[in-house]
Parts: sequence; structure tokens; C-alpha cells
Amino acid sequence: MENDNPLLVESLELPTLTKAQLADLLFDQIGLNKRESKDMVDAFFDLVSGRLVEGADVKLSGFGNFQIRTKAPRPGRNPRTGEAIPIQERRVVTFHASSKLKEQIQGGGDRAVVPAATR
Repeated sequence: MENDNPLLVESLELPTLTKAQLADLLFDQIGLNKRESKDMVDAFFDLVSGRLVEGADVKLSGFGNFQIRTKAPRPGRNPRTGEAIPIQERRVVTFHASSKLKEQIQGGGDRAVVPAATR
């Protein structure tokens, strides 16, 4: 059954939302015990990072897409000495916010909306 009320995250004392805070929100607002909450958050991030390591895209509807991109090798320069240094090819993670998330951000306010959870 889907909960009609989205979870609201009050302005946090810290400017960054941490995994521990996410687990606490699951504990407080969903009713999972602390161990289950921590395990669920860890499992989610393990799945997302595992898929990215494999080179797969991660698409979270209403939130955004994580993709792996390969950056081509390029010339670089040591800022201290001015010496030319080759920068090797590397893989990077990019994130593109969904239009729904962008609209929520543009709406602003003191409260961030977390999508409704299922029970």
C-alpha cells in the first residue's frame, strides 16, 4: 500500500544528508528497526555503486540518472612548474537530475520532499 503523504525532511543542522541520517529517517518515519534501516540504506548504495562499476546506467524515476562516462586522455600541466603532463583516460560518474527533481528544487523552500514510501 502506498503512503499518500510524502516524507518530509526538516532542515537539518548539518548542510549534508548522510547515510546515517537516511537510516534514521527510515527508522523514524517508516517503522523499520535501526538495524534494518541501516542495512536497507547500505544495500541500496551497494546496488547502485555495483551497477556503476559494471558500467551500467542507474535510472531512478523522478530523481535522475547516474552514468559512467569515459574521459579521453588529454594534456595537462603542473601548475607549480609549468611542465606538461599527460592525463590518462579515466572513467567518471555523471548525474543528471530528472525534470521532476529540477522542478522541486526550483520550487525551493525550507523543506525537501522525499518520495512517498510503500509499507
